[in-house]
Amino acid sequence: MKRFHFLVFLALALAFSFASAFDPSPLQDFCVAIPEPKNAVFVNGKFCKNPNLTVAEDFFFWGLNVPGNTENRVGSNVTLVNVDRIRGLNTLGISLARLDFAPNGGLNPPHTHPRGTEILVVVEGTLYVGFVTSNPNRLITKVLYPGDVFVFPIGLIHFQFNIAKTNAVAFAGLSSQNPGVITIADAIFGPNPPINPDVLAKAFQLDKDEVEKLQKLFENA
Repeated sequence: MKRFHFLVFLALALAFSFASAFDPSPLQDFCVAIPEPKNAVFVNGKFCKNPNLTVAEDFFFWGLNVPGNTENRVGSNVTLVNVDRIRGLNTLGISLARLDFAPNGGLNPPHTHPRGTEILVVVEGTLYVGFVTSNPNRLITKVLYPGDVFVFPIGLIHFQFNIAKTNAVAFAGLSSQNPGVITIADAIFGPNPPINPDVLAKAFQLDKDEVEKLQKLFENA
């Protein structure tokens, strides 16, 4: 009998530990996010639009056939389709982006997605892409052509760079409805308020005046 009680206790403990960690799948077909809980229903811990009132537009976005404007300091443009663009993505754990690159050096600068893995497919042009592993840092790179696919693991610094004389276009899927993005140079040299330049000078082994020049550059970016 004691053995039976122990096994029951163990089974309950395991069940509780798994249940308290996460729910393996949504508990409803969808949860169209709404900005205010007025006239909403509370489903699976979130305020959602009444499913009987959902319409096709809650799951729709148009315009990924339109090239993004790459006339900027890095020569690239990211059109992100996340839960802010398609409210029906809420709880579904995915998003999408179109990436446009100017010829001869269009760059999606080194950045991270803190909440999502990225899978990229090139549809036009030639991209040099890569990511850096966690310590000890190791660079993994590849040159991609139309039809090639590459994966950037969640949270790791990565980039895409157009090495051809023509425009480049790629599409990326991300494993989060809102993956977030931290662009490394902007986060280091352009936050508000700025990081103490003495900190950055020592971290990057630069003169303080060089750091301050970079801070002014990214402050106005």
